[in-house]
Amino acid sequence: MGPFDRIDRLLLERLQADGRQSMQALSEAVHLSARATLNRVRRLEAQGVIEGYRAQVNRAALGEHVAVFAEVTLKDQRQATVQRFERHIGATREVVGCWLVSGRYDYLLRFGCRDLTHYRNLTNAWLDQVGLGIDRIVTSTELQTVKEFTGFPVEPL
Repeated sequence: MGPFDRIDRLLLERLQADGRQSMQALSEAVHLSARATLNRVRRLEAQGVIEGYRAQVNRAALGEHVAVFAEVTLKDQRQATVQRFERHIGATREVVGCWLVSGRYDYLLRFGCRDLTHYRNLTNAWLDQVGLGIDRIVTSTELQTVKEFTGFPVEPL
């Protein structure tokens, strides 16, 4: 991967903002032919720089739900414990984001649940599973999304 020139960086910035724009619109934005633009996008995809495309769904359109952040501390950092926990997280559809972090806790998780009872039942079941190795879960309920992730900054050359 990399290094990226100015055009690659502009393409990445534009595609993060709108992954469905046409090659014609992209090519006009970067001042290349549509064929040259398509070749660059395909190269970025083949290199794994562009990992995929997805739709950004209006959460309110999905109905009532709560978003919850959970700070999870494991009892130990043994590889087997970490792998078991991460596999479980990966298989839990209510976990919409998970980050291994440094600091007071090990993982920061973001949940999307139909209500707080659903969240509480889910995490209580986790705490009851001794094999998951969870020591503590500290919960914060999202009151309002001020800024949602829209892509990583692409620094100019």
